Amino acid sequence: MKCFYRQILLWLCCVMSLCSAAQKDSIPPVRHNNAFDTSVSSPLLLVADIVIIGNKRTKPYIIDREIPFKQGDYILKADLEHKLTLAQEQITNTSLFVYVSVYVSSQQGELVFINVEVKERWYLFPLPYFKLVDRNFNQWWVEEKRSLSRVNYGLKFMQNNVSGRNDRLNIFLITGYNHQVDLQYEQPFADRALKSGFSLRFLFSQEHEMNYGTDLSKQSFYSQADYVRTTIHAQASYLYRPAIKTRHTFSISFVREEVADTILKLNPTYFFNHATKVSFPEFNYTLQYYDVDYIAYPLHGFEGDFSLLQRGFNKTVEMSQFEFHSTYSMPFLAKTNLQFQAGGIIRVPFQQPFYNEQLFGYGDIFLRGLEYYVADGVAGIVGRATERKQVFSFALKPRIKNKSFAAIPFTFYAKLYGDLGYGYNPNPGNSLLDNTLLRTWGVGMDIVSIYDLVFKFEYSFNQFNGQALFFHVQADF
Repeated sequence: MKCFYRQILLWLCCVMSLCSAAQKDSIPPVRHNNAFDTSVSSPLLLVADIVIIGNKRTKPYIIDREIPFKQGDYILKADLEHKLTLAQEQITNTSLFVYVSVYVSSQQGELVFINVEVKERWYLFPLPYFKLVDRNFNQWWVEEKRSLSRVNYGLKFMQNNVSGRNDRLNIFLITGYNHQVDLQYEQPFADRALKSGFSLRFLFSQEHEMNYGTDLSKQSFYSQADYVRTTIHAQASYLYRPAIKTRHTFSISFVREEVADTILKLNPTYFFNHATKVSFPEFNYTLQYYDVDYIAYPLHGFEGDFSLLQRGFNKTVEMSQFEFHSTYSMPFLAKTNLQFQAGGIIRVPFQQPFYNEQLFGYGDIFLRGLEYYVADGVAGIVGRATERKQVFSFALKPRIKNKSFAAIPFTFYAKLYGDLGYGYNPNPGNSLLDNTLLRTWGVGMDIVSIYDLVFKFEYSFNQFNGQALFFHVQADF
């Protein structure tokens, strides 16, 4: 295994050393035709017309909603370039298109004519489902020895932009290690004003193995031939987006959890009151704000969210949770940018069963370099700093011609990073990470491609003298 890591690290070093020979952008993200007449004396320009080109399924008003100006608006001449760039970024962040260009097609005195040129993505994905049951790739590859018995498989049907209004239908039919039926439909623009929408979801899951506790900051699992855990989760959400950058979500859920009697013998505090079955409502409010060039891999701008969750109201399940994530990216030098991220959670009351104590390493909030470990607790915060430099890019032409894209772009970013974190647990047990200031650092390579794909190769170090190569696919705050 060490040889495998050395080979991957050597490959990354070779890629970085060859970057000067490959400084080439095959597909520019924006077509700049904004050669408007700067000799016009008036400081204001009138948007005479906006023409959308290339949309086939997507309704024109869905694209219009993302544009920060309308036909008939006056725009300061000095602000026009910024407005066009913002429109391109907002339309790109709908995840509906593989190509977006917003530009001035012509000008007649104070009148400007705007073109919005797009190429739509594939929206239908009936794909085979293959997913590891472990928390991340490294845990499955190293600790579970690449066991195919720890794999879920089945059919994943995803239909995006079902009605042309950026709505989504997901149907997951999963078997293998676990059994799962997951149905979800989201319609973000259900009203005429294009501000209100809804989402519905139903999940039924049965598991042969489950994480019942933590030992020395590693998950403890119990498995049996029969199902050890059954989950039913039904959710309805109201979506509200009054402006371009801000989104609100109000959700109400019903959750039912049932675990085998053995789980309570292994961990009497998995639920309160030694219960093996719990049913409870959940109420959640989330506020999201996006002001970035590209949500999947921002190079400049700010994005953040915070949520308030109320889980249950009785002695078996009762928890109030506040959680936030934020990312700020800024240009630094030529093709170089700095990124600062923060995330935190607090739960009250502080005395919680294990079911409510998952903190670092279980989801989006984790420290790079501690992927083999988890931290439990009721409060925690993580901060990250990353320097990224675009080293080269290229595009591959697919053998089969496609109307959506003529080539598949790949952009490579070398990076240096460091993380800090702290988690509080009133009952830490033998945990190595709880109630301890955590520090990690490392080097890596990110590969950004079409359809918001981001591959992350990271060689990380931690304060416990651990080091390893980790692989993530778009895992971030």
